Amino acid sequence: MSPYDFNSAKLANAVNDITSSLAKELSQSYHNNMEILAVVGVCYIMWKGFNLLSGCYRFIKHQIFTRIFSNTKTILQYGEWAVVTGASDGIGKAYAEELASLGVNIILLGRSTEKLQNVSESISSTYRVKTRFIVADFSKGPEVFQPIKEALKDVDVGILVNNAGVFYEYPACLLEVPEEKSLDIINVNITAAVMMVYVVLPGMLQRKRGAIINVSSATSCKTVPMATVYAASKAFLDRFTVALQYEYASQGIFIQNLIPFFVITKMVDFAKGIIQKSLLVLLANEYAYSAVRTIGVSSRTAGHWSHSIQLSLGSWMPEWLWVFLWMVLNRKGRAEYLSRKKQL
Repeated sequence: MSPYDFNSAKLANAVNDITSSLAKELSQSYHNNMEILAVVGVCYIMWKGFNLLSGCYRFIKHQIFTRIFSNTKTILQYGEWAVVTGASDGIGKAYAEELASLGVNIILLGRSTEKLQNVSESISSTYRVKTRFIVADFSKGPEVFQPIKEALKDVDVGILVNNAGVFYEYPACLLEVPEEKSLDIINVNITAAVMMVYVVLPGMLQRKRGAIINVSSATSCKTVPMATVYAASKAFLDRFTVALQYEYASQGIFIQNLIPFFVITKMVDFAKGIIQKSLLVLLANEYAYSAVRTIGVSSRTAGHWSHSIQLSLGSWMPEWLWVFLWMVLNRKGRAEYLSRKKQL
């Protein structure tokens, strides 16, 4: 055997040894990584399973138990009066009527004197409770709150329902929305909710009882194009409510973020051909009946079992799919409104 053949054989053996060693190391590393991935996978499945069971428990507790075991006595313990903003129609009016049916006296806030007077008289005669109303145009900003504060100074306000809200005339991109409308949304949806808490919370803390219900929206959950300022205002309300819970829940104040999906009100009139009564789209009185019964039970709720299902699906849904579905809905609603407007 020549030296060349001998060196070639040694080189080949060395290469084989190195290859074999690398293969063993890679195999060992692969098995180790697979074990790590398996552990991670099991932990992920357990976490998702826990979330699912937790969601089922919350659903049963908030939407089934509240129907079987009435919490009306708890509601009455918060105080003698409830203040409801945006109470002249829609969810606000239905919520006020539902509270009145449980024996709570009602103070209505809204812009229209005539509407407020009609609702006030209707509630008083139907449910035999005391009613008052305060005319307040929240779109005017901070100037409207001092008279409200004076009017409520000596009132035992047990429940505040921050329901006042405005939306666009129809879904549109930001620069298609007049600046004045965006400012109205900020003043009504954000400023009014914050300032009304300033008005009633000191008295609640003094009495060591009270409930604040901030009516948010499904649009607060994830990004919603063509409703940019409105959705952002509701996202603010969501975070604002959670922070209030951390600050004041320990002092006897129940604070709830109410997250409705579609309810048939004037706010969705632009798409009344699309958004119609169904299992998932509720009438205001149906929604209010269920939502009131979550007071004292759930600090963050969609208010009704069908909306709770939608909220759960939305939280699991990837954002790209959420945005796609909202874009489809908003474009259809916009097209319907503009088509109807052309025919007038």
